[in-house]
Amino acid sequence: MLVEHRAYTIKPLRTADFVSLYETMALPLQKKYLGRLIGFYTTEVGTINQVVHLWGFESMADRESRRAAMLADPAWPAYVNALRELDLIVHQETRFLRSVSFSPPMSPPISSQ
Repeated sequence: MLVEHRAYTIKPLRTADFVSLYETMALPLQKKYLGRLIGFYTTEVGTINQVVHLWGFESMADRESRRAAMLADPAWPAYVNALRELDLIVHQETRFLRSVSFSPPMSPPISSQ
């Protein structure tokens, strides 16, 4: 199993704006194409103004094919343009986490491509 860990640092006092835009425009597409939302979080302590989301994939190839399908959807550029217009993101970081032998199994995708 491969887990994609994405962390976005948002401009101060704008986290709710980011979450709202993401929930209405990006989340439906990502659930449709990526399928395995593990969690979506905002920070309370430590580095504040962060949004973190985790997505599960069978492999890097699985991730690449799912993301390619999502990026080809005409609704995706509308989200990117709205995000760009609102100018909410200060920094983005992406990590890939591999499960170890004793990790619980990943549940099936929410939906397939």
